[in-house]
Amino acid sequence: MKMIKAYSVEKSFGTLKVLKSLDFAVAKGEVVSIVGASGAGKSTLLQIIGSLLPLDSGQVIVDGVDIFTLNEIELAKFRNQKMGFVFQFHHLLPEFTAIENVMIPALIAKTKKRDAYKRAKDLLQEIGLGERLNHKPSELSGGEQQRVAIARALINSPSVLFADEPSGNLDSKTKEEIHKLFFSLRDKYGITVVIVTHDKDLAVMSDRVLEMKDGQFI
Repeated sequence: MKMIKAYSVEKSFGTLKVLKSLDFAVAKGEVVSIVGASGAGKSTLLQIIGSLLPLDSGQVIVDGVDIFTLNEIELAKFRNQKMGFVFQFHHLLPEFTAIENVMIPALIAKTKKRDAYKRAKDLLQEIGLGERLNHKPSELSGGEQQRVAIARALINSPSVLFADEPSGNLDSKTKEEIHKLFFSLRDKYGITVVIVTHDKDLAVMSDRVLEMKDGQFI
C-alpha cells in the first residue's frame, strides 16, 4: 500500500522553477531518504508533501487523502493527526519542560490532559529521556532536544514522519543514536518516514534513497 503518492508536482518561486513535474511514491512503513546538493529542491518537496507549502500544480495523496483539496481548517486537522515533523532546529518552546513540549500537539488535538501526559511520558521514557521530563530545553543537550522533538512528532500517532536534516547539528555519536531511533520507531509503530538529509550514513541505512538535482529525481 502506498502511504504517499505525488503526481506532476510543480513549484516555482518567482521565475525560479524549484520542482519540475515530480512524481513520487512511498510505501506504508518505508523509510526513504531524499539526498542532493543544496538548492536541489529537497526541502521544498518535503514541505509540499507535508502540506506546509502549497504547490503550483499537481496532486499529493497522503494516507488516501488528496491533501490540497482540503480547506485550511481540514488541512490543519489532518496535519495534526496524521503527520509528524522533525527539523534540524528542534523548535522547542523554551519556557516549557520536555514533557509539556511533547504534549502540545495532543492538546491541540483536544486530547484530555491526563491522557496526553501519559502518552508523552511513555514516549520520552521509550526514547531514553524518562529522567528528563521536567527539564527545559536549555537544560538538555542537542541530542536530547532532538529526541524531545521526535517524541513531540509522534504524540498523535501519525501515519507519516517527515524529517528535514534531523541530525544536521549533532556530533557523530549522537547522530548515530538519532538515526537508529528512526528505524526502531518505524519497526515498532509501522510509521512511514521521509527524510531529507546530507548525511550519507543516514541515507544508506534507509530502505530507499532518492537523489534530486535541479528540481527533479535523477
